[in-house]
Parts: sequence; C-alpha cells; structure tokens
Amino acid sequence: MLESLRKVGACTMIGFDGLAVPADVKRLVREFGVGQVILFQRNVDGPEQVAELVRELQSVARLAGLDLPLLVAVDQEGGRVARLKQPWTEWPTARVLGRSGEEALARQMGEALAAELAACGIRLDFAPVVDVDTNPKNPIINDRSFSDDPDLVGRLGAALVKGLQENGVAACAKHFPGHGDTDLDSHLDLAVVDHPRSRLDDVELRPFRMLAEAGVASVMTAHVMVREIDDTVPATLSPRIVDGILRREMKYEGVVFSDDLEMKAVSARWGYGEAAVLAMNAGCDAIPVCSLHDAQVQAMEGLVRAVENETLAWTRLDDAVLRLRRLKERFVLPYDLPTPRQARAAAGSPRWRAVAETIASRGGAPV
Repeated sequence: MLESLRKVGACTMIGFDGLAVPADVKRLVREFGVGQVILFQRNVDGPEQVAELVRELQSVARLAGLDLPLLVAVDQEGGRVARLKQPWTEWPTARVLGRSGEEALARQMGEALAAELAACGIRLDFAPVVDVDTNPKNPIINDRSFSDDPDLVGRLGAALVKGLQENGVAACAKHFPGHGDTDLDSHLDLAVVDHPRSRLDDVELRPFRMLAEAGVASVMTAHVMVREIDDTVPATLSPRIVDGILRREMKYEGVVFSDDLEMKAVSARWGYGEAAVLAMNAGCDAIPVCSLHDAQVQAMEGLVRAVENETLAWTRLDDAVLRLRRLKERFVLPYDLPTPRQARAAAGSPRWRAVAETIASRGGAPV
C-alpha cells in the first residue's frame, strides 16, 4: 500500500491557492509523496516571494522523506499566458515571435526564460505551444501559436526548447496531437479535430515530430477528440494517440504530461479517479490536478485502487516514475535552493528586456 501511494504521488502534479504552502499541500506531499507542483499567478507576488515559496515547498518535500526534490513548474509562454509578470520580463506573443521568423531570437528567449525561472527554483516551463494556428475562430490557441506554417512552428519551437534546456530548465511541447484547428476551449468543453490522417501528419503532428527529434524533455496532451484516430475519448485518455502515435510512431521517450484533469472537456464526463487511470493507461506519465484539493485526492486514490485491483499495471506506473526521475536528474539535480536576492537580480534584467524589445520590433508589435 505504501509503495503504491508513493509511486502514485510521484506521478501527480498539484496546484494550490495562496502565496505560502497550505496545510493540505503539505499533507499530500507527506502522505502520497507528491512529486510535482505547478504555480499560477495566484501564487505570485514578486521574485523574492516566489523564491521563498519554492524554498518552503522543497523543505516540505525534504521533511516528507522524498528522495528527489519537487519539480516546480509554471506556464510562462509570453503574451497572455505568463504567470510571472512585472518585474519579470514581459514577452510578446508567440505570434509576434513567429512573424520575426528568427530562430536565434527564439533561442535567446528560451535562454532568458530559463534564467528568470531557474533563479526562482522553477525547473519546468510548460512551453512552447506548438499547435498550428489554422483556425481564426480558435478561442484558446490563437496568438499563443507561432504561425499557421507547421515547419515554422517546429523550427521556432525547437530553438526555444534549446534555449530553455541548455540553461537548465525543462521545456514542454503542447498540446499533443494539436489544438490549433478547434473552435472550442477545452477548459470549457470537449473540442473536436476532424481531419484525415494525411492532413494530421502534414500539419498538426509535424511540429511535435520536430520537437521530439530536437530532444524536448516533455510533451503535454490535449483534451481534444481526434475522430480520425479515436472517436471515443479525447487524446489525453487515448492509448491510440499517446502510446500509439507519440510513443510508438514518433519513438518519443521523454515525459508525457496530461493537461489539467479539472478542465471541463474531461471533468464534465469522467470522475477524477477514472480520468487519472485512463490517462495513465493511455501513456501519460504525470497527471496535473491544478486547483481542487478534493479532486487531487480523488485522482490519487483512483490510481492507487487501480494498481491494487490491477486495472493499472505496476509496469506502467514504474515506467512513468522512471521517466520523471530521469527528467529530475537532468534538470533538477544538483539542486540549489533559490535565494530571494538571486530571484530579484534575474527578473527583468536589461539583457532580457532587450531581447523582448527586439522580438517585438522584428515581429511588428509595439515596443
């Protein structure tokens, strides 16, 4: 029982409200051995505070007896999806970077993101978005995408990944197998992609292949239904898509994160425990449940029950734990606790602001 609890916790990512670590989070780390935490703007009040928050999180993990530090993550894409705002560097949208077409700028942006995040103790950035922007009515992707050209999306995405990962922060290509051509927001409902496989290969899947070849450390799935491949469940829950295409066809060996199980595309149709088991059986390695304590408990308890009744194989859990361990060994170890002074010094340095201004200028945005 204890072994299954700890392995399930190692594959779970949680979020929380507030600027300090709540008692509920401490209890989940202590009792389940939760291995990943995601921060949002609700957790942020400046560089010094974020550094102190991460120090507190790592202290909780150490006291809980975890053999590896927590993996602390954030969505820091630029544009409207940026959890760290002023005084950190404020970045133009991916679309603006795409208009510049310059891989060197994408790589410099990745380097800058890594410097600002690592100084706060954050070692995973859920970026870049490599969905292809082919639907002007898309309410959720839109200017978060580099372009409607899949090759340009792949090239700029790979360059940004190199900038991040060569400077100590893991990147994440999202949202697999492609959320660009939808007209619904999967936070609110289940979106559908209706294209033949040939079109999916040429457009939606191409950037993910390019980033897999570039060595991106992680991939995040999309809560979208791709009817051509699986017309029963969204991609996150589909073995045909996660295991079949990403793992077997693309030979991807990095960590696969599901998108947040609290999003309505999934949570309106499946309970948290059931969805977590389906996602793990599909091939996801890490399960984010980003807000609700009860949902987090239900997801982990569902996974524990599935292991014990053998509807989730130990080998599937072991594979996921091993991939997460390798990611931490590469990007988290050796771990130096962030200091408030370092976090403040890295935030919005003139060097990074100059990169942001250059991207804006060459991408045709106001500087």
